[in-house]
Amino acid sequence: MRNSRNNNVHLRNLGVIAHVDAGKTTTTERILFYTGESHRIGEVHDGTAHMDFDPQEQKRGITINSAAVTVHWKGTQLNLIDTPGHIDFNIEVNRSLRVLDGAVVVFDGVAGVEPQTETNWRLADKYHVPRIAFINKLDRVGADFHRVVAMMEERLGVRVVPLQIPIGAEGDFRGVVDLLSLRARIWDKDDASAPYREADVPADLAEPAARARARLVEAVVEQDDAALQAYVNGDDIAVDVLRAGIRKGVLAGAFVPALAGSAFKNRGVEPLLDAVVDYLPSPDDIVREGHSDGKPASAEDPFAALAFKVVTDDHGAKVFVRVYSGRLGRGDVVLNSSTGKTERVSRLYEVHADKHIERDELVAGDIAAVVGLKDTLTGHTLSDPAHPVVLEQISVPEPVIHVAIEPKASADQQGLSKALQALLREDPSLKLQHDAESGQTILSGMGELQLEVSIEKLRARHGVNVSVGRPQVAYRETISRSAEVHHVHKKQSGGPGQFAEVTLQLEPLRRGEGIRFDSRIVGGAVPREFIPAVEAGIRRAAQAGVLAGFPAVDFVATLVDGSFHERDSSTLAFELAAMAAFREAFAKAGPQVLEPVMAVEVITPAEYLGDCIGDLNRRRGIVRGQGQRGNAATIEAQVPLKEMFGYIGNLRGLSSGRAQYSMQLDHYGVVPAGEMAALAS
Repeated sequence: MRNSRNNNVHLRNLGVIAHVDAGKTTTTERILFYTGESHRIGEVHDGTAHMDFDPQEQKRGITINSAAVTVHWKGTQLNLIDTPGHIDFNIEVNRSLRVLDGAVVVFDGVAGVEPQTETNWRLADKYHVPRIAFINKLDRVGADFHRVVAMMEERLGVRVVPLQIPIGAEGDFRGVVDLLSLRARIWDKDDASAPYREADVPADLAEPAARARARLVEAVVEQDDAALQAYVNGDDIAVDVLRAGIRKGVLAGAFVPALAGSAFKNRGVEPLLDAVVDYLPSPDDIVREGHSDGKPASAEDPFAALAFKVVTDDHGAKVFVRVYSGRLGRGDVVLNSSTGKTERVSRLYEVHADKHIERDELVAGDIAAVVGLKDTLTGHTLSDPAHPVVLEQISVPEPVIHVAIEPKASADQQGLSKALQALLREDPSLKLQHDAESGQTILSGMGELQLEVSIEKLRARHGVNVSVGRPQVAYRETISRSAEVHHVHKKQSGGPGQFAEVTLQLEPLRRGEGIRFDSRIVGGAVPREFIPAVEAGIRRAAQAGVLAGFPAVDFVATLVDGSFHERDSSTLAFELAAMAAFREAFAKAGPQVLEPVMAVEVITPAEYLGDCIGDLNRRRGIVRGQGQRGNAATIEAQVPLKEMFGYIGNLRGLSSGRAQYSMQLDHYGVVPAGEMAALAS
């Protein structure tokens, strides 16, 4: 166990991220094997992957939950998180990147930069996570290392510096030229237990390798004045100086090193592990929130940690935390700064996929699981009660789809309620609400697959059988122009009366800006204690919707004027007045219904291109572009989510099962008048 922060130099907290099916979990499985964590290689396709230990992951062949594992490579501890690639589970990537120091981004050597890779890349930009790229599947037909590098530069707007070039292509891919040492690394067998051998650079690659190395040296010497001067003078730059320069460039975000391989064929994984140790940051390289003096937090500072994941099982809740400063011991009492409550830590675990090793203490830099925290949720800050601190929250996307669920038997009602609360603790991108009119429970999320998986968990893990309605789109309402109304709420029917007068102005905001409330009250026209009630009334009415019962968004409501009665005014009267004024103003402000519009990418054999485009047009889709990927055609389109239900079956029928697609939320767009009438009726 590491008891001193001085050993943080030998620690890497990293994630493995990629588009679905780029080979991310396969790469992680190879890392487990090469680091000695597992003695047999697990495979995604036959359901034996160590990191996909959830029964649903094994059944579906995809990663759903981000899995944490601790491994060691050449004296360095790697805390590794394998994240999902599917857009429906994007919250898993989001919260993992929030607490990691570096990332390996896996690219499919045939497909290159795919939509979800792009989304994850932007998330990594947001959290300033240094990355290295692993261009995988180079043994596949149509794979092209150099084309993927060019795509990365074009689509991600990043400078890519290859550290290797591949030897052989497609079925003949057998090794790489290491551009630092100008030596070849050859894997003679697919067998993972057979190490690579070093050799001279093949004669046909000598010139391309020399050119690629010259470009590498040029990019790296820019990171160090002494190296740059030596380079200008025509001196040879030592390999260890180049390594130090690459590390500096990665930490500064100046460029992204790219490595080549085929994880499935066990080629390129050991050099990838070397690159993780050599180039990705240790916790000591990262200056954290609250440490504006430019120093990393240490084990000697007051304790502060961020809870980034909650997992509930038969033994209760495990909270995964990233310790940013100080120490956390078994039995310690910590303050949840987000709720103001104190909690006691009962046990600490270092997690090795589905196995756990108990720890006595965690120190700054550690990622581990804590048992005993009953009220801690994703995004909460834990700190020393004597030194409270609140770390930046994890942003959670708004759900775009929902289903109505109810227990099949009334005896299941209590179990359903408990199980849903456990699901919500685990996945903050799920939302739950009770529809007062229908009496139904509504579960909302990021996509059909996420809701399917959640409902399967209710049955398999919690033993609750539910009836599920058809998936529904999460529409929104908004306004297109300004409006102002004056409203008096007056009620006099024996006993105390009710009185509140408000003048309310509504103005539209840009898409995605939500709801804002302002008050222009001067001179106490409305007493200060009633103003929060006005805001509460507006927000309540907005949640209920005006036009078709969907939540209203993207407007600013301003309380312009009003009056009160000494005896009859109350918070309730002002809340009711604000609700009525809001509904009236909204109806005058050009109300519109908004729908989620998805960015859809279809990859199809060229002979089905016309049929696929015709089908997207029938779904109210707008085709934004077409392209080539290997020998397949690609279509980029924007399509309303409502029109995408059941799309996969249709697409398979159109293309004899050969086309595939991916989609993610692009924006909320105005529903056309014809559709709006149907929704409002």
